[in-house]
Amino acid sequence: MNSVIKGAGYILAFTPDMVMQNGTTQTTEKIVNPDSEYLKKVPEHLRSYEEVLAYMPNQTYIGNMTPDELATYEQPWYDKKAPVCDRYGKYGEIMPQDEFLMLMQICDVFDLCHLEKSFVAAVKPKAEAHPLYTEDMIAKIKDGVELSEIEHFVNDEHAEPLYHEGKLVGYVKRAHDVDTNLSAHVIHENLVSKASCVLSLLHLIKATGINKDEVDYVIDCAEEACGDMNQRGGGNFAKAAAEVVGLTSASGSDVRAFCAAPTHAMIEAAALVKSGTYKNVVVCAGGCTAKLGMNGKDHVKKDMPILEDMIGGFAVLVSENDGVSPEIASDMCGRHTVGTGSSPQAVITSLVATPLDNHGLKIPDIDKYSPEMQNPDITKPAGAGDVPLANYKMIAALAVKRGELQKADIANFATEHGLVGWAPTQGHIPSGVPAVGPLCDMIKEGKINNAMIIGKGSLFLGRMTNLFDGVSFIIQKNSGKAEESSVSEEQIKSLIAKAMKDFASTLIADAE
Repeated sequence: MNSVIKGAGYILAFTPDMVMQNGTTQTTEKIVNPDSEYLKKVPEHLRSYEEVLAYMPNQTYIGNMTPDELATYEQPWYDKKAPVCDRYGKYGEIMPQDEFLMLMQICDVFDLCHLEKSFVAAVKPKAEAHPLYTEDMIAKIKDGVELSEIEHFVNDEHAEPLYHEGKLVGYVKRAHDVDTNLSAHVIHENLVSKASCVLSLLHLIKATGINKDEVDYVIDCAEEACGDMNQRGGGNFAKAAAEVVGLTSASGSDVRAFCAAPTHAMIEAAALVKSGTYKNVVVCAGGCTAKLGMNGKDHVKKDMPILEDMIGGFAVLVSENDGVSPEIASDMCGRHTVGTGSSPQAVITSLVATPLDNHGLKIPDIDKYSPEMQNPDITKPAGAGDVPLANYKMIAALAVKRGELQKADIANFATEHGLVGWAPTQGHIPSGVPAVGPLCDMIKEGKINNAMIIGKGSLFLGRMTNLFDGVSFIIQKNSGKAEESSVSEEQIKSLIAKAMKDFASTLIADAE
């Protein structure tokens, strides 16, 4: 039977100081043009935590608004206030920067991340009050250090500085003197990814109510890579995050495929569960510091806030069929093969049309599509347009070419079969998976019967191939047939006893 999606967790971490310190647009500008007007203007265009809470796409990401509700508001959204401005939502939370820095330190197991003592004194009570932190997590909070120590490591030991509200409050030191893969910069990136993944896992566990001991396997599909000079991308983020959360019965591994990785990971998780290898598999990912402020220059140029000030994360639980939860149709997966080609028509055909053709379905037979769900507030000012809308137009155009849709209906296709974009531009984070939670809810509520998740990836960025990448899968309404549970020990004993009794009766009957 098909595996099912039992629930999802989505989190955001507000990290405005990391925009300047760690976003590649800003760090590159510091190197090539350190006196640029742009760098001087960045602080003026950073949002407050209250403004971040009031931003509608953020509230949609954590589940306080639905994508359909977001679509009722005219774009742009950054100058409007959300009807709900809560830290916590149905799927997760929007964590403030000071608490996220503390979470990074909690996730550090090699004594590499240190925070200033007065900062620790101020933030530790907040961590202790977090509704999802375990006692083991709180116990990992280290005593703070003197500011002089922080300044020494930052100025003399190549440490990565940690700032909060413009003040130096900590550092991440290098893990090796000469290994660039263990530099302070890389360790910082990886700690951010790990911490945001951990927070996503905590919210997934809360949302699904699953016992931690029942999680068998974890797949991390972020865009970072951890290792040393001998295996620079060896991993394993999955087990590292699972360890912090307390998933003591779980094993795990990492999947890397640029932005398409989450969709690859979901398909692999579904296959692992359907095959009987594991009963409960979690697909998760933390966020990416490099993409903070990625389009900042265009945002500043248009006198708007730098909207890429959030680290994203997500986690999804894939389990055995319970007869209720939306199924993953493992036999209807689309894939961009080596020979597919890179033209838009070839890509959409391989990801959308081909898997439908194999089952006698047409493009309009899928109720909702979730391709690259980037927030248009972020991409339109940068000249990239409305990415989800562009995808829907391509899908609709293909449907017209195949005779499955009238040309006049192209304009309505995005409204009827699409969703507005709301995800932060964190690379892998927007690629299909932000809609898994909302779409599963829509299926369970009877609003739709099915949906297609589409992940795309730019493999050429690694300079190893010019190929494009992409995969897709379909979520559908549960057939209502639960997975047959395995026979219990008591049932086995009962069957043996009955068999022995029947055998004895047969012997007696033969003797008579």
